[in-house]
Amino acid sequence: MAVEMRAPQGLRLLHDLAQAMVRDGEADLSVRQLAVLLTIYLESPPHTVRGLAAKLRVTKPVITRALDTMGGYGLVDRHRDEKDRRNVLVKRTVKGALYVEKLGDLVIAKARGLPL
Repeated sequence: MAVEMRAPQGLRLLHDLAQAMVRDGEADLSVRQLAVLLTIYLESPPHTVRGLAAKLRVTKPVITRALDTMGGYGLVDRHRDEKDRRNVLVKRTVKGALYVEKLGDLVIAKARGLPL
């Protein structure tokens, strides 16, 4: 379902969403970290550090730093690939899935509150 929105409405949605995320006491992720997290949860696995870096067009150290932060919050987990020890597999967690679900609900709530 397509949603029609003008730039000021889109910016208001982003603003309201960012404020709600800062206030809710959950993990305070950067835009980069959020992009990595949503890629992991919205796209089919498997996910690797190398694959995420290529997909987002950033370096592997950028992905590693993001995963370090998100791992500290319990949103993702990493394991060495037993089939190819050069790869690091990124795994979803229950806490991460709940975080993403709550974020989706927040986006819907804030979008519904926008003036037309």
